Amino acid sequence: MSDFKISRRGILRGTAMVGAGLAMPTILTRRAWAAGYVNEPTGGTVTLGFNVPQTGAYAEEGADELRAYQLAVEHLNGEGDGGMLGTFSSKALKGNGINGKKVQFVTGDTQTKSDAARASAKRMIEKDGAVMITGGSSSGVAVAVQGLCQDAGVIFMAGLTHSNDTTGKDKRANGFRHFFNTEMTGAALGPVLKNAYGTDRKAYHLTADYTWGWSQEDSIKKYTESMGWETVAAVRTPLGAGDFSQYITPVLNSGADVLVLNHYGRDMVNSLTQAVQFGLKDKQVNGKEFAIVVPLYSRLMAQGAGDAVKGILGSTNWHWSLQDEGSQAFVKSFGQKYGFPPSQAAHTCYVQTLLYADACQRAGTFMPSEVGKALEGFDFDGLGNGPTLYRAADHQCFKDVLVVRGKENPTSKFDLLEVVEVTPRAQIEYDPAMLGGELGPYNNGA
Repeated sequence: MSDFKISRRGILRGTAMVGAGLAMPTILTRRAWAAGYVNEPTGGTVTLGFNVPQTGAYAEEGADELRAYQLAVEHLNGEGDGGMLGTFSSKALKGNGINGKKVQFVTGDTQTKSDAARASAKRMIEKDGAVMITGGSSSGVAVAVQGLCQDAGVIFMAGLTHSNDTTGKDKRANGFRHFFNTEMTGAALGPVLKNAYGTDRKAYHLTADYTWGWSQEDSIKKYTESMGWETVAAVRTPLGAGDFSQYITPVLNSGADVLVLNHYGRDMVNSLTQAVQFGLKDKQVNGKEFAIVVPLYSRLMAQGAGDAVKGILGSTNWHWSLQDEGSQAFVKSFGQKYGFPPSQAAHTCYVQTLLYADACQRAGTFMPSEVGKALEGFDFDGLGNGPTLYRAADHQCFKDVLVVRGKENPTSKFDLLEVVEVTPRAQIEYDPAMLGGELGPYNNGA
């Protein structure tokens, strides 16, 4: 955060020296700091910042996120069929922008790197006048950008971030998350794994070496060890490793009969494909059929891994096959525009955009503290996943969680996952104190 603070101090220093004849960077003075809050819109438009991985290991997720953001902007501005605006339980949005202002956007490439993500978010706030930043497919990125937005005085609507830390120890008042977390995955997936594989199992974890991987590993250990599983080993792997053969080979002689792949995006595609190529799915160990578990799934990952996903259990935040009115409206709009169904990353990013816009509309302002108050404790429906609560205590959404399995007989290249259980919200709710952290006060940045 220090780079932003230095920039801000520089701006304030410059303000004090204007009388001495020094020129000020007009865009920063007028739009970022002189108004009642950062980047308060004064014309007929309002700018949102979409910060997604356009390169790197999670680029496929980022591309789908950006598609969803563009679709959300179209719907907010009254273009297209309106998508989920027609199913959303809140009727504040009318398809005429937000607070009477047409929505425009700027984009950035996080590269799935925290420093790059912070730099692009900072640029969108300081130079492009963004009132809100959203996006990302990495919890490391989400935590970093959330902290920057807190210091800058803008709202951060997290994209795809699954680590407990985002709304746990690293939560901030200016940050909000619609996506579920690893604690919810553990609570939903644990009972299904028990029923599928029993209580006498030896698990070997391969884990992406950053905040999400650590959080996912801890949550799966918590719920599997409590039902009798033994953790044989937990090995950290670098993000974007590509070749995982050196990490999979030791599994063969470890005595483990379950491999848990705490990987996402292209890393999950590569590690799962290579594990299957090594014959793990066909092995028998300890008198049991060897099992592979992918705790966090997405349609994009399943498509990338192909036949390797067959029969493999995991969890997902949302799936395009859901039959509720909101999900089907979104699938229809997205499919008509892009020619294929949306991923869970696209869904959560589209929904976050609508939720932010709706909160601004209900608050009658873009001021972060007032928008935040409109989101806190907000109960809503019609956006997929059933009735959902934005909990005030930690700015985490609570909704039903899906447990899915790779289909044995898919009907198309998109129909690769089947929902085997919808875990009710009550089963995955927890005391916010369990994950720690303090929201602190809102920052309007002025």
